[in-house]
Amino acid sequence: MSLPEPCPCGSGTAYDACCGPLHVGARQAETPEELMRSRYSAYALGELDHVFRTWHPRTRPDTVSPRPELTWTGLEVHRAEDDVVEFTAHFRTADGPGVHHEVSLFERRGGRWVYVEAVSR
Repeated sequence: MSLPEPCPCGSGTAYDACCGPLHVGARQAETPEELMRSRYSAYALGELDHVFRTWHPRTRPDTVSPRPELTWTGLEVHRAEDDVVEFTAHFRTADGPGVHHEVSLFERRGGRWVYVEAVSR
């Protein structure tokens, strides 16, 4: 018997009970932090259609392309308040480990949370 795969977002929950339902559209994120975690997991797993769908139409790029040279290795959420989430995402490339630190702004649009942009606060 195999154990459920842990969610890449670091919640400690199985993927199928955490970000998986958001990736397939079975439910919407209830908070900006939950959406940010699901977007990190989507990048880690190559579920880029979820990233595109959850990006505000005003700020999203025309396409979201895979970056096969990156392997996402961990996520730390530093703070989640109102519509802002600050996090550090860890990754690995052929050149070694790296980090991406961001303060993200989210907005409720049509009854669901969407990513707007990285902000300086």
